Amino acid sequence: MRRRKDSHKTRDLALQRMERLFMLAAIVHAAHPERSDRYVQIARKICTRTRVRMPRPLKRLFCRHCGSFLTAAATRVRLREGVLTTTCLLCGEQMRRPYRPPGRAGPKNTRIPGLIDAIG
Repeated sequence: MRRRKDSHKTRDLALQRMERLFMLAAIVHAAHPERSDRYVQIARKICTRTRVRMPRPLKRLFCRHCGSFLTAAATRVRLREGVLTTTCLLCGEQMRRPYRPPGRAGPKNTRIPGLIDAIG
């Protein structure tokens, strides 16, 4: 199947619109929570129709199960053993993501110093 010529323009426009919709959802949520949920629904529809991946920071702003816009009042966040668990208080479902504490940069270098030099 052939790709369209203006795929970069379409992708950029889709990303701009998704960011704008999430920004509007954040602004409007206090007064009209149902409207912010609709903005999230439109942004998700843009992703599917244009076949563009939603950026990771935007994915974390809505519930994957009920599609509602997540705010501090509508979620419970727990950190436990390298897993960040976000619970949507509207539908009760949990979303789990790996979490690396700020002090730990990752696995240490397991190479034994001097071993490579001794081998040759």
